[in-house]
Amino acid sequence: MKNLKILMTAFVVGLGLLSFTTINDDKAPQKQSNASSKGYGVGDEATDFKLKNVDGKMVSLREFKSAKGFIVIFTCNHCPYAKKYEDRIVELDKKYKDQGYPVIAINPNDPSVQPEDGYKQMIDRAKEKGFTFPYLVDEGQKVFPQYGATKTPHVFVLQKENGKNIVKYIGAIDNNYENPNDVSEYYAQDALNALIKGEPIKMTKTVAIGCTVKVKK
Repeated sequence: MKNLKILMTAFVVGLGLLSFTTINDDKAPQKQSNASSKGYGVGDEATDFKLKNVDGKMVSLREFKSAKGFIVIFTCNHCPYAKKYEDRIVELDKKYKDQGYPVIAINPNDPSVQPEDGYKQMIDRAKEKGFTFPYLVDEGQKVFPQYGATKTPHVFVLQKENGKNIVKYIGAIDNNYENPNDVSEYYAQDALNALIKGEPIKMTKTVAIGCTVKVKK
């Protein structure tokens, strides 16, 4: 009988430890989810930055006095997804810059992790593809975490309101990175068209599809 009581006590204690472990494991993904959700949300004010362009000059949003807003796109050289979108990013800039919404491209990657995304390589890529917009380097990787960019490319459409840059759309450029001819949803364009017309944006957030931002460990 005594041995039976000892066994029962051990069983209860073991069950309690198992429950504690299970609860802790369940909490771990939640913490990860909270960490990954940091950054701007739709409606937040985006702070300005000052980053080096491929022409060697420093660029900030405040310099664009006549802009009504911005198409801030975190992108890079090496990522296959980013490469697929390069021509479409140029088209976005050409189409919306004159309407007050220029593209501002930012490379968030650490070149020590991905050498293809080094500053010299950025200069070469901008010339090769005929970029019509600033292509900035996020030295020190301080800007992309503020925005909450996780992919290349990752789009943030901003609109100037009372001297502030307010986030209006976050996510993908469209719904088909492989072939522009097969696109059926033009997320970024739809958001911009709505802003220009003074209409509500129907879809303010989508999932960005691309390569992960390369951070030095």
